[in-house]
Order: sequence, then structure tokens, then C-alpha cells
Amino acid sequence: MRRGYVIAEEMHRGQMRKSGEEYITHPLAVARILAELGMDTTTLVAALLHDTVEDTSYDLRTLSEDFGGEVALLVDGVTKLDKAYFGDDAEIETIRKMLVKAGQDVRVLVIKLADRLHNMRTLGARSPASRARIARATLDVLVPLSDRLGIQALKRLLEDSVLATLEPEAYADIDTHVNNRPLWTHTLDTTISDVKLHLRKANIDAEVAPRPRHYYSIWKDTIDKGLPLVYDLPRIVIVVDGSRNDCYTALGTLHSRWHPVPGRFKDFIASPKNNLYRSLHTTVIGPDNKHVEVLIRTIGMHHFAEYGIVANFRDPQSAARLDPRDRTDQLAWLHRVVNWQHVADDASRFLDALRCDLSEAQIQVFTSRGQPVLLPSGSTPVDVAFTVDPDLGHACVAATINGRLAPLSRQLEDGDVVEIVTRDRERASLGIGAGPAREWLDFVKSPQARLEINRWYQNAADTVAADATLTVTGRLKLGRTAIVVALRAQDRFLRDDALLHNVAVQLDYPDLDSMLVAIADHRLTAGEVVDRLITLVDHPMARRAIS
Repeated sequence: MRRGYVIAEEMHRGQMRKSGEEYITHPLAVARILAELGMDTTTLVAALLHDTVEDTSYDLRTLSEDFGGEVALLVDGVTKLDKAYFGDDAEIETIRKMLVKAGQDVRVLVIKLADRLHNMRTLGARSPASRARIARATLDVLVPLSDRLGIQALKRLLEDSVLATLEPEAYADIDTHVNNRPLWTHTLDTTISDVKLHLRKANIDAEVAPRPRHYYSIWKDTIDKGLPLVYDLPRIVIVVDGSRNDCYTALGTLHSRWHPVPGRFKDFIASPKNNLYRSLHTTVIGPDNKHVEVLIRTIGMHHFAEYGIVANFRDPQSAARLDPRDRTDQLAWLHRVVNWQHVADDASRFLDALRCDLSEAQIQVFTSRGQPVLLPSGSTPVDVAFTVDPDLGHACVAATINGRLAPLSRQLEDGDVVEIVTRDRERASLGIGAGPAREWLDFVKSPQARLEINRWYQNAADTVAADATLTVTGRLKLGRTAIVVALRAQDRFLRDDALLHNVAVQLDYPDLDSMLVAIADHRLTAGEVVDRLITLVDHPMARRAIS
């Protein structure tokens, strides 16, 4: 640490920040933020040196010789790329490089977040345009990254700094509101005393404390939605010294004391958020008929809710006790983003995919085997297929949602069970490979699906050409096979072509062959044809043709 500071101070000597302060104050402040988070010595040394390679003559090779490869990797990860070589894409490519390095060591991202937090705190010396640009970039990428890492302690500070920069009047109004709400104190004191009493009666050992929202959270739930600030509700947290079962016991105790507000209960213990956040959320009509929000969690859950991935460094012994699946899930999203390097060769497309992946609006669905899949809101079965396995996406021809055949463009809802029907065997029998329909780009939402489909049509010209030169006989067979597969998903089969001819007429095709070729060419889906077939089946005159 001392050696790192001495070299950083020497290399930055004479450099000044826009605020007029000596430059060394910045890396020192970043290291202090990380020390308060509880990060390890290697991270703190890297924080002190994080701008030396970028802004001084101290190169990465020398740094590695002086402090080792681990510190060098962290510093390299947060070092910006030169605009002289990368032009307008330098900023996006820097983010891409940072994420790739973070795939090797996640502490790269933790240093970057602390770096940005100090920069946000010292934005006053910059022009209004620069302040707004940096604040928006922080909100677009770095705040979601801190949320995905579960570091709420940093996320709250970053969000409040962004609000103060972009919405100074709203920030001032919220500040006045927070400091002038005497009824809150009475409601919280009464609620906390009552909760403690009833928890003791239920033999539950727990700490109960106020848990007020930070300014950005208040703004988002009130002013941003056009609501008055009085809609910001008092909130408490119950931290149980026990198991997850004790959390549910505490919840039952609370609900037996006060009436719960319908629709305001969320169980993030049974179904954790994508950053592994676990807690029970409820709202009750408490003392004096005042609504009070309540969070219930164990000590371990509370610790992780505050520090996320950083908890592994603050308390290595607790991290060692993590479920192996949780340890893998902690950074599953990051490894997925790193894997995009193989399919996203365009910088702006990569950034768009990253923003989409970090989107707060998400749903969780399940495969037919019970595998949970987290997706952006509005996603479809095609998104499920590509997220589970790109090969599954390329081979997708139909899907069932909750046991019923549905269009591939159908938007999914939380809790849906999705089964993907593939054409692997059928296409293999024709001697061609699987592939997505270009029209899927009109409705897919997940970055994985978009990148894979775009990659297919950009880099697989030979495959597309092979499909285009497929004989008419092969295309007819492919179209018919797709219908058979879609029917099979409904536990039905086709006895003859009578109804298919009727459907072709309904869809304005001159004959059955034209309709089958349209399916093979992805201009028509087998699901649409099957929907019409099933409708015809319900007509008494059609029962002989299909069963």
C-alpha cells in the first residue's frame, strides 16, 4: 500500500484536476471508497495506481514487474483506450474491454464503480454539458452494473449523485421532504416498538430498524410517475438472527398483527433477484392506519443485500459457505456478456445489447425441465431458446407456452413454462443446417437472440445461399415436416392433405405447394397453419381429415 501510494504520488506529481486539486487526491479517494467497502489490499493498491498507466509515463509492463500480474490486470481493466486509435468507438470499446477483464477478475468493475462515484462527487468543476453527459452514462451503464453486482451501497450513492446532477430542483424538493416529516418519526417509532414486542413473543431474535429510501428511489416512485412526495411510505427492515424459515415466521407474526395490503407482497427468498438479492417484502396497514413497508431477511441476506459480490471480500469465511450454485450464479450474467465477444463485432451493437441485458424490467420463465430463465420484459419463446442455448435457437420451429402451442412472437409473462420444438432431425434428413428466420428480429427482446440472429445473416452467407438453392422438392418436404412437428406438439397428426388445401386457400396461396414453400422460406410459420387446422378440426365436416 505504501509503495503503491509513493509511486502514484510521484507519477501524478504536477498534474491537477479540473477542480484545482492535486491529481493524487482522486486515486486516494477511490482507494478510500473501496476500503470503506471492505475490499482487499490488492484492490486498494490497484485503486491507487489505476490512472498511472493512462495518464503518466508509468507503463503496464513496469507496473506488473513492481506489483505483480494481479494488480496489473486490475489497472489494465480500468484503463481507457486511446481515441487516436479507436476514434468515436473508444468509449464503447473501453466498456467492452473492461467487461472482458472483469470476466477474469470482477474487482475491475468494483474499482470502476468507485472511480465513477468520486468523479460524480466532483462534477462541479465541469461544464453543464459534460456533467449531464457523464451523469447519463453513469445511469445507463454503471448504475445497472452496480445493481447486477448487488452492491447496493454503491448503487444508492451513484443514483443520488445522478439525480442531483440531472434533476437538481427535484433533488432539492426531496431533500426538503425528507427533512420535514415529523409524522414519520412517530409512525416508525410506534411500529418498531410493536414489531419488536410481537417478535419476542414469537421467540424470534431479530433487529428492527428504519429503512428509509434514498433520494433517487423516492424520485423514481413519486415525482417521475407524476405522484406527490407523500406517496413515499415509511419503511422498516427486520433482520432475523436465524434461518430463512424464521423470516417466514416473522412475516406470519407481522400479518397476524396488522392487515397486509393486497398485491404488495414479494418473496425474493424463494425467487431471488438476478443479483441473488433475497428478502421478503410486504406492506401493512400499521399504527394509526398508516401504510408501512417492511423488509424481512436473515443477517447473511442483509449483508449480501448491501454489498453483493463485495461481500466475498469483506467476509471470505461467509463467502466460503455460499451454496456452490450461488457462487456460479453470482457472475453468470458477466460470463454471458463476455461470450458476446464472439457474436458482437460492432461496438454500438454490443453496447445496445449490454443496456438491454442490464434492463431493470425483467421476467422469469421456466423451461419444460424446470430451468429458470431470466429475460427482458416482452421476451418471446425465441428469446428463451437462444438464452438457453444458441443451437436451440437456431433449430427452433415452434413452442408451447404452459402446454399450449403458441406463436413464436407471443410475449411471455412471469412464471410461464416454455417448451421449444426443434427441427434438428427433419433438417438433418434434408442435408441442411438449422437457422433463424430474419423476421424474428421484429419481436425478439434479449440481446443474446438479437446478436445470434444478426450474426447468422451477416456471417453465414454460404448457409443462406445453400438454403436458396435447395431444390423445390426439398423445400416442400421441409415445409411439410415443420407442420408435422407443430402438430406433434399438440398431440395430433395429419391423415391427408384435404385440410391443408383448405388452409392454403384461406391464406390466399394458389396451391398447397406454394404454402409449403412459404413455410420453408420462413415467410409463413407452421404455427399459423396449425392454428387454422385446429380450428377446422372443430367443424363437424372436417373430423375425418385430421385427428
